[in-house]
Amino acid sequence: MSEEVLTSVEDGILVVTINRPEAKNAMTKAAAEGIAAAMDRLDAEDDLRVGILTGAGGTFCSGMDLKGFLRGESPVVEGRGFGGVVQAPPKKPLIAAVDGYALAGGLELMIACDLVVANSGAKFGIPEVKRGLVAAAGGVMMLPDQIPERIAMELALTGDFIDAARAYELGLINRVTDGSALDGAKELAASIVANGPLAVRVSKAIVKESRGWPMDERYKRQSELIGPVFVSEDAREGAAAFAEKRKPNWKGK
Repeated sequence: MSEEVLTSVEDGILVVTINRPEAKNAMTKAAAEGIAAAMDRLDAEDDLRVGILTGAGGTFCSGMDLKGFLRGESPVVEGRGFGGVVQAPPKKPLIAAVDGYALAGGLELMIACDLVVANSGAKFGIPEVKRGLVAAAGGVMMLPDQIPERIAMELALTGDFIDAARAYELGLINRVTDGSALDGAKELAASIVANGPLAVRVSKAIVKESRGWPMDERYKRQSELIGPVFVSEDAREGAAAFAEKRKPNWKGK
């Protein structure tokens, strides 16, 4: 794992930290590769249930490292895209914990996550047009899926920022905290870890994929995904734990 990306594990939660505080966590090739490796680990290890992506030093990510860009470096990983995650997020839930700025590629990293917890002082934007560039790592394509199109258009064409209160109002983020975004993200992650891992993974898949399903095939396709969940050991364990008034002992099977 690159020193530009740090990882730690706590109670089934994999915390992935972009570790370039001196450069406001601007994304490099090495950092992108480190994040991609962490996402592979998240999906591969059964004991890991939720991932959190955050940044060191009070900033989430300020976007692509422009010095690297001028050297011809691209912070992209084959098959995963910018930052090692935007084109192929993990199958398990991923939460963005945003302190400070989530700008340009940093915002694109954030919107590739499933959930977002942000500090009240956080700022968000895709200012690429101010540098003669385009938010090509999903910003101009994916932002209109998450907030109203006219607001996404304004952000894309002006490059202006919005604050956490406005982002929450628009539904771009889930929770705003006065303290550490990472602490808030861990609380949210813990509430997910408490649930059945098979059910969580399939629920995420349906939320993400079903918008593209033809209306007359939606229930058929959903049934194909949820069928194995309803006959799993975890489903029986969940019912038994409810009946016996105890916490379930999930096996992910």
